Amino acid sequence: MKRRSLLAGAAALAAFWSALLAVGPQRSRAALPRRRVRPGEPGWPSEAEWQGLREAVGGRLVPVTSPLAACRRDPGGAPCAEALKDLGNPFWIQDQPGGTQSAGWIDGWTAAPSVYAVVAETPADVVAAVDFARERNLRLVVKGGAHSYLGQSNAPDSLLLWTKGLDAIELHDAFVPRGCAGQVEPRQAVSVGSGATFVQLYDAVTTKAGRYVQGGGCTSVGVGGHAQTGGFGSFSKYGGLTAGGLLEAEIVTADGKLRVVNACNDPELFEALKGGGAGFGITTRLTLATLPLPGRFGFYGRTVKARSDTAFRRLVGAFCRFAPALVNPHWGEQVALTPDNALSIEMVFQDLSEAEALAVWQPFQQWLDDNPDAVAEAPAPRLVSMPARHWWDYDYRRAELPDSIIVDERPEAAPGRFWWSGNDGEVGIYLSGYQSLWLPEALLAPERREALAEALFAASRRHKVGLHFNKGLAGATEARRVEARRTAVHPGALDAFALAIIAGGQPQRYPGVPGREPDRAAARAEAGAIDAAYAELRRLAPDSGSYSSEMSYFEEDWQQAAWGPHYPRLLAAKRKYDPAGLFTGHHQVGSESWSADGFTRLD
Repeated sequence: MKRRSLLAGAAALAAFWSALLAVGPQRSRAALPRRRVRPGEPGWPSEAEWQGLREAVGGRLVPVTSPLAACRRDPGGAPCAEALKDLGNPFWIQDQPGGTQSAGWIDGWTAAPSVYAVVAETPADVVAAVDFARERNLRLVVKGGAHSYLGQSNAPDSLLLWTKGLDAIELHDAFVPRGCAGQVEPRQAVSVGSGATFVQLYDAVTTKAGRYVQGGGCTSVGVGGHAQTGGFGSFSKYGGLTAGGLLEAEIVTADGKLRVVNACNDPELFEALKGGGAGFGITTRLTLATLPLPGRFGFYGRTVKARSDTAFRRLVGAFCRFAPALVNPHWGEQVALTPDNALSIEMVFQDLSEAEALAVWQPFQQWLDDNPDAVAEAPAPRLVSMPARHWWDYDYRRAELPDSIIVDERPEAAPGRFWWSGNDGEVGIYLSGYQSLWLPEALLAPERREALAEALFAASRRHKVGLHFNKGLAGATEARRVEARRTAVHPGALDAFALAIIAGGQPQRYPGVPGREPDRAAARAEAGAIDAAYAELRRLAPDSGSYSSEMSYFEEDWQQAAWGPHYPRLLAAKRKYDPAGLFTGHHQVGSESWSADGFTRLD
């Protein structure tokens, strides 16, 4: 969508081409592979070659099938029914080489299995897979937590590098990155395999060790991909970005070299990994700084419903006047505005008592009390507070707050796996659309609040709008903001009080499965409503950017939307460390050089 001004577009284009000319190719463009090979084509590996790779990775080369294969064979059979039930479990999806958290995106992508997968358990496995793909000109994709909305972790006719087995965790009392002795102060930290999920990391760092590590809000998100795209979580205004806390990374680059990168070794690659996306190599281990754990974590939730559209406009205005009270390290998560005139509040807090949390909301409560003519429903808030060490504590949650989680109860499941009840609808979703926009804190200034309220109201007439306070770093501690400035995340994130997310889809809908096909007409209609709602907000902040992992599949100006002024240096790093584009995916740095399917070079 062409929403940028002509001058801004010209400046971005100039910067883009300057980066190309400044970097220069590592070898002539003519020498680079023009097209990846597919099964049945000349150059596709022979069975003997595949067997050689299998032996090189200790037998951990497996054929990949779709988790829905049974449904496509026999939609009414018991195996299909079992598969559909399992596809509601994000950890089961992660245990399938062909599984993805999302089923696809209308008119964009549809989940499709690779031909083979290397189930990596060591960095040597990753090196072997990268060398094999490069030398045989294969399409290579990488899967960790399988949470990519943009479909970056799957592709047909490809070789999949599956990092699930790289999940070792090690805590450090005084970590100094390799080669940085005397240059960097020791930090308390944790080293974690890139295939681990955050439920594993939080169990080790918070529940068991009593420390805080910045990570994702969804427990089943994979650590590696999350850090490389920036990494927001529920308490980001306290903990900053996952990428901001990255101290060191172990990564296999396109030349098959295993590198340990940090501020002292390969610094340009290290900086690219901090929010620049997944196109620079395959991380095998990350070392993240840990922070002191706050005393308490808590949840504040309620839904207020207005009596009419006019009353809802007043309610939205009242909330915008109150919202600055939430822009500080104590608060995170989200508030949603819906077309049925409801304001849904699902916020978390840290380092506050229950009384202190309630006191923060008292001015908003006072407005509700003073305006009964505008309010149809305003039940008392639901308040939950606990020692912070128990926030991700499986045993505590199951005993004290069982309705807050859904447990992976498969006999073969690893112990302690759960996901939040509120995330259940995202598992197996077929996306209609997904738009995001950083909302600058300046919009909360008294002279701009009315315009913000009007835009939010107008957007909510079209579609549900979420304000994710935890995904903007305005109000975060200055130390965390300093760290974030050294990442590649769009600068708009640093000054945003929230990330507006407008998204939708159809849960448990799967193309090609009779009885479970998505309603394509409804999906396209919802996509139009999402875009229309987004346009109402975009007029307020035309150049503030989007979050790279939560942006539109169809964003034309994705380089600027995702990374803004950082894109030239990211492209420079890409061309230095991956000149042939071995690692490419939709809306990844350098992907403008490839066709949409990632098989044909365009330049």
